[in-house]
Amino acid sequence: MTDIEKIIKYLKEGSEGIFELTEADLKGAILIKADLRNADLKRADLSNADLTNAMLISANLSGADLSGANLKGADLSHAILNGAHLEHANLSDASLTGVDLRFAHLNSVKLINANLSLANLEHAKFGGDSILTGANLEGANLKNVGLAYATLRSTNFRNADLSGAYLGETDLRNANLIGAKLEGANLEGAWLKDAKF
Repeated sequence: MTDIEKIIKYLKEGSEGIFELTEADLKGAILIKADLRNADLKRADLSNADLTNAMLISANLSGADLSGANLKGADLSHAILNGAHLEHANLSDASLTGVDLRFAHLNSVKLINANLSLANLEHAKFGGDSILTGANLEGANLKNVGLAYATLRSTNFRNADLSGAYLGETDLRNANLIGAKLEGANLEGAWLKDAKF
């Protein structure tokens, strides 16, 4: 039975406890609205998978490859994504409350209107064409995050920790930075028109 057949069987029949798919090959899988709460998907290959509106609450996706995946509207609240690859992934409108994205690779990611409140993004790396317009990062840990050239327009950083973050040449127009910790942050060349401090 292939990994995708296992997951389809699981989704049809349901199961108690943790669904274990460590290092599973789910490349390009169509998993729209799939309920994968608490699933163990460590180091799984979900590149180019369609996980639109999927439920991944508290799932373990550490080290997983989600590059090019469509996670629009997905619920990843409290999921573990440390070290995960999310290059070119679409996480617009996704719920990522309390998610662990430490050391994640987020080059060219779309997080438009995503909810990342209380998320841990310490040492995460975003590329210059990453878009976080309208994202909610209230109370998030963004220590030492690289966000150079990212689009952060109208993003909510209220009470977020941006200590040591690199925000050079970012678009922070209309961003909310009230109560944000900015010790050691680099804002050189950032566009701060109408940003709130």
